[in-house]
Amino acid sequence: MNIVVIIPAFNEENAVGKVVSEIPKQLVSEVIVVNNNSTDQTSKAALAESATVLFEPTKGYGMACLKGMDYLANTRKEPTDVVVFLDADYSDYPEQMIEMVKPIQENQADLVIGSRALGKREGGSMTIPQVFGNWLATSLMHWFYGHKFTDLGPFRAIRYSSLLALDMQDKTYGWTVEMQVKALKQKLRCEEMPVDYRNRIGFSKISGTVKGTILAGYKIITTIFKYL
Repeated sequence: MNIVVIIPAFNEENAVGKVVSEIPKQLVSEVIVVNNNSTDQTSKAALAESATVLFEPTKGYGMACLKGMDYLANTRKEPTDVVVFLDADYSDYPEQMIEMVKPIQENQADLVIGSRALGKREGGSMTIPQVFGNWLATSLMHWFYGHKFTDLGPFRAIRYSSLLALDMQDKTYGWTVEMQVKALKQKLRCEEMPVDYRNRIGFSKISGTVKGTILAGYKIITTIFKYL
């Protein structure tokens, strides 16, 4: 299978190179880093590790992901079978994507969510609002959509044809939950895989601020109800 990695990145010059360098190169055909209007050397660090770098001037996690998808649909010459989404802050362990994609390679799943709740989590790597927010969001999805996820983790793998069928729209914080809710509505085969999680390099632009935490929580909850 042709596996492509999309990494949204905003001011991650100290971390993104480490992330790209630890992606198992024998597994993936291309690593795409989407520079989401960074003001530092994020692009330079990614290019130094031979990643494809795209530039998305409009800030937003979903905007960066959509930019990567646009590249796959309209620019990439090779076929794409599986897309892995991974954060640029070095909080995830890129080598674990070998296990993440196995259920898709073996045709047992269409979407695999890396669950930090099921894996080993370093102390302080997730804030109390993050842990509570994940619990609340996954509980709401269980109650209203009938499927028990344990996390909204950004580290995930999805069959490319399934990703296209989801018609992703969210441009900001609701991207991950939109994918999971739409996957349930379309009855995709969804699995979770335990992934480990460590303290990120640098400062979180979302969970590291009160405003970011509130906006993210609001967007996640409203997205769950939006697609009922």
